[in-house]
Amino acid sequence: MSEITGQTGLRNGATAVVDESYSFACMRCGHGWEQSYEIEHHTDAEGREFVMYVADGRVVPSPLSRPTCRNCDGHVVRIMRAGQVSSVRDAARRVPPARSAEAPTGERHRHWHLSDLLHPFQRRAS
Repeated sequence: MSEITGQTGLRNGATAVVDESYSFACMRCGHGWEQSYEIEHHTDAEGREFVMYVADGRVVPSPLSRPTCRNCDGHVVRIMRAGQVSSVRDAARRVPPARSAEAPTGERHRHWHLSDLLHPFQRRAS
């Protein structure tokens, strides 16, 4: 789900800082995005370890606790390894757009949405 890219410089009292990236896909509206985080490892006054997630220079909640869709504010969000969303978008860009509703063979073109492409990742009810 994440890609650890290595340790960066220590700051703000952190004992270690690790970069991780995730891909997210909303199962409600199909919106997909990617985000990189600096995860700062700290120790409090009682010696307990804790981490702080920093994205775009701001401390944010852990993306693993309750991710929120940037598009519809939904909370049914699939978290995947880094690069999943960009690879789907790249594949979608390579598909030529339909010129008409009917293909020359009489077959209808299908308009793909991110949620369609992520269908294999959705859990099936048992």
